[in-house]
Amino acid sequence: MSNSPVLVTGAAGFIGAHVCRALRARGDVVVGLDSYNDYYDPQLKRDRVAALCPDVAIETLDIADRDALEACFARHRPRRVIHLAAQAGVRYSLENPHAYVQANLVGFVNLLECCRHGGVEHLVYASSSSVYGGNAKPPFPETQRIDQPLSIYAATKASNELLAHSYAHLYRLPMTGLRFFTVYGPWGRPDMAPLLFSRAVLAGEPIRVFNHGRMRRDFTHISDIVDGVLGALEHPPAVVDGVAPTQLFNLGNHTPVDLERFIAIIEQAAGRSVERRYEAMQPGDMVETMASTDAAREAFGFEPRMRLEDGLPPVVDWCRDYFGDAAGGAVQRSRQ
Repeated sequence: MSNSPVLVTGAAGFIGAHVCRALRARGDVVVGLDSYNDYYDPQLKRDRVAALCPDVAIETLDIADRDALEACFARHRPRRVIHLAAQAGVRYSLENPHAYVQANLVGFVNLLECCRHGGVEHLVYASSSSVYGGNAKPPFPETQRIDQPLSIYAATKASNELLAHSYAHLYRLPMTGLRFFTVYGPWGRPDMAPLLFSRAVLAGEPIRVFNHGRMRRDFTHISDIVDGVLGALEHPPAVVDGVAPTQLFNLGNHTPVDLERFIAIIEQAAGRSVERRYEAMQPGDMVETMASTDAAREAFGFEPRMRLEDGLPPVVDWCRDYFGDAAGGAVQRSRQ
């Protein structure tokens, strides 16, 4: 397996580029795939790759293109795959559900078929804390039901988990699903609150605060997420007769933070206060997220270390460096 590359889909994305960087740092051969779609500025994705993993070959490829994906697997013959490509965004899924069906359902089945026929020994794929939906009772254990998704995005991620279980059962394909909890850090997604709020504060613009600020999120730093992804990759489920070789883990900080506290940390880091515009709860949102991380700790020693008070100020600094103090319009242009 040492001569076989690790294939990373969504390699130009926020988590993907950081994962590629960590794989290369430990000596893995990496092949990346990304469609560079325009959900947010593709130039940010290119800049991210140039900064984090310039030595990784990233092919421009849409996983919904079955023929192109099959040809890619035939060229590189990966034995381990980290699948991070997806159409992201909870609220945007209400506007453009077809994009989510193509990327998150059609694309995922294409990938599963390529892994099945390509002799892949372990597939690690991204799920989401949003799958807990209406059943959520913090802290969320992996054993909670996921049959009440609150958004189309969440429904596609829950469907991924069901498809993965079926393929693991039918074809003995070892798979690990990772439910990410609100990932943040430098080079993050501009449609998410850490960058949205940081840019607005720096530009002196107001911010939209949903549910009148009565929300809590389990913000998880990208460094802890990367450690979790690599840890999971090295610990595939056992192939045992009669048992589907699949497993699911939460990757979160296990420490939900009030939205008002989150905003205050950004204000302190930026050295400015911000005008809050309080609004009603948005369709598809969850009031609180909180990961139970016991299973990941027991399986591969996952132990998140970054406190929000330490991890968020560098995000504000990165926004200032990349966008500039006067780079406004973050609130108006966001898809959140």
